[in-house]
Amino acid sequence: MDKYAIDSHKLIFHPERVAQWSEAGNDWEKLKKVYPLYVEISPYGGCNHRCTFCALDYMGYEKIAQEEQALRNALDEMASGGVRSVMFAGEGEPLLFNPLASIVEHCSRIGIDTSITTNFVPCNTKSIETFVRHCSWIKVSFNAGTPERYAQIHQTKEDDFHRVVENLRYAVKLKREKGYTCTLGAQMLLLPENRDSAVALARLCAEIGLDYLVIKPYSQHLFSETHLYEQINYDEFMDLEAELAECNTDRFNVVFRANTMRKYTEKQHAYKKCLSTPFFWGYIASNGDVYGCSAYLGKEEFCYGNINETGFQDIWEGEKRRLSYEYVQNGLDINGCRVNCRMDEINRYLWRLKNPQAHDNFI
Repeated sequence: MDKYAIDSHKLIFHPERVAQWSEAGNDWEKLKKVYPLYVEISPYGGCNHRCTFCALDYMGYEKIAQEEQALRNALDEMASGGVRSVMFAGEGEPLLFNPLASIVEHCSRIGIDTSITTNFVPCNTKSIETFVRHCSWIKVSFNAGTPERYAQIHQTKEDDFHRVVENLRYAVKLKREKGYTCTLGAQMLLLPENRDSAVALARLCAEIGLDYLVIKPYSQHLFSETHLYEQINYDEFMDLEAELAECNTDRFNVVFRANTMRKYTEKQHAYKKCLSTPFFWGYIASNGDVYGCSAYLGKEEFCYGNINETGFQDIWEGEKRRLSYEYVQNGLDINGCRVNCRMDEINRYLWRLKNPQAHDNFI
């Protein structure tokens, strides 16, 4: 039922980029030309919610916005370099960035697929139509099935729950009436507080007309101020998968990320080095800093430059990224990295490519 491989990875569908990386070996002059397929951009640092689980609470929710023209210029260079997709999410709530709709339209013109991860509260009918028309997908952070529990976890008022439902209904209506292809989904971070409302949320999402609901595990960020859920045990939640499966229809499905939940209790990584950084994925912070790993925002070893000061190509092919590559390969102890990081499945795949096992040739 995981049509979009949300609980896995899709790097296998980009063999040319993987071959470019593999054939480069340790030659930096070739490696520096390996551009990310996918970049997360934080358009705005502030947020209208204060979710109890927020991984980036340590960033302080500063109301910093991207410089619009610098962002457009960076996107142009990213497209030229081979970036295929962008997700607008990041440290804060992306819909608080007023020019976001026009930026999404710009991405469509230059051939970059776009998506948004949002709480979907601060938007209006005009912006919703732009997003649904141009985005490949929109995923709403919707972390409870009742207004009371939603307000508790998002640390907001109950009215926001109803506003999200209203906005989602409008987005579904637009999609159906105008034949847009945008995939509309929601995501719930599974916590002890919302476990009992997961089925209610799934039923609500199906009734609204969403394409899917993702149920995913918490992952303790290295620098988060909150440690409320650090010791969560997902073995106690696995029975929920079968219960949620009963909500599946031919138009809606629940993606219960059981694979990721099982990995949460692993004692060590399935690979010895991070091979994905700084290559297949990137991150642009709300202040314009370009990073190779979102788990290390604010850490100089992972920051390559700033798009307000330097062009994206010069940043991506520059000296600071080379130094970061050498640090990741020779200095980074991945035992201290975040469990279930975004590149975990990709690292497992790349490690297997670099370290083939017996019988791999018997395809």
